Amino acid sequence: MKYLMSILLSIGLAGAAGAALADSPILIRFSHVVAPDAPKGKAAEFFARRAEVLTGGRVRVEVYANSTLYADREEMEALQLGAVQMLAPSLAKFSVLGASAFELFDLPYIFEDRHALRAVTEGEIGERLLRMLEPRGIKGLAFWDNGFKSLSANTPIRRPEDLAGKRMRIQSSRVIEEQMLALGAVPHMMAFSDVYEALRVGVVDGTENPHSNLYTQRMHEVQRYLTLTEHGYLGYAVIVNKRFWDSLPRGVRRQLERAMREATNYANQIAREENQAALAAIRAAGTTEVIELTPEERAAFRRALLPVHRSAASRIGEELLRDVYRATGFVPDGGG
Repeated sequence: MKYLMSILLSIGLAGAAGAALADSPILIRFSHVVAPDAPKGKAAEFFARRAEVLTGGRVRVEVYANSTLYADREEMEALQLGAVQMLAPSLAKFSVLGASAFELFDLPYIFEDRHALRAVTEGEIGERLLRMLEPRGIKGLAFWDNGFKSLSANTPIRRPEDLAGKRMRIQSSRVIEEQMLALGAVPHMMAFSDVYEALRVGVVDGTENPHSNLYTQRMHEVQRYLTLTEHGYLGYAVIVNKRFWDSLPRGVRRQLERAMREATNYANQIAREENQAALAAIRAAGTTEVIELTPEERAAFRRALLPVHRSAASRIGEELLRDVYRATGFVPDGGG
């Protein structure tokens, strides 16, 4: 009932954006699923402040963190219906809309470092990907980092075979599912808001996360080991309902675009800082042993996971994947 009433209310708000200028601020409801003190949460609040300042109060952004407005399973539908105006979903979520090209971000070891990542997100490929969303009623504004993911569990993980039979929580992503299967694990798709409790009671054995997600959701309290595999990337696309966005006066859109550029710079800067700080805090908490892989152990994970590139290529698009390899310098035979 809460979901339906929210949709009906917000569709009316979205359609009235132009008229609202004369009477009250334009309302943008920005929903996300992480904690307010996670990098994405802080960046959303930063955007809200800058949007209000730059528009002279003509726009007010309300931020709803921790799935308080919509959870993983609901938020994309709510955006398309106009029940919420802005989201920052993880890039893995776009494949459920048929935008399977976004699966490239989930490929293991696709980005050697942030320089390689920026070659995609800040280049022509990133623009191409965001344009793919427009026929689905979505306008893509920016890419925000979270960070590179590591594996956690209640038993040590040093080799791919250490994951054999383990029930690992994953986002809804075919590529990530294939990665877990390649490692011999049992993938278990689950909403982010449910993960802590599932780990606590043993519904799942482990998960993969950037350190900031692991720490801000207190998962380190119920995971005895964290292995710094950095096997994959977790990022977000900031998106808006396209009809709502197109209804805004051009000057307001320009001001919001500037606020988003500033928020993106801030988001990507703090993501790295927050992940480093979270890892230090996890070590200090003493509940989780942090395992650093040797170069040989890391190479074993890379060898085990690289076949996923081949299995995903037809869904992502062979030409697009070749463009990504060229932009990042990735060598698909394992030499890069």
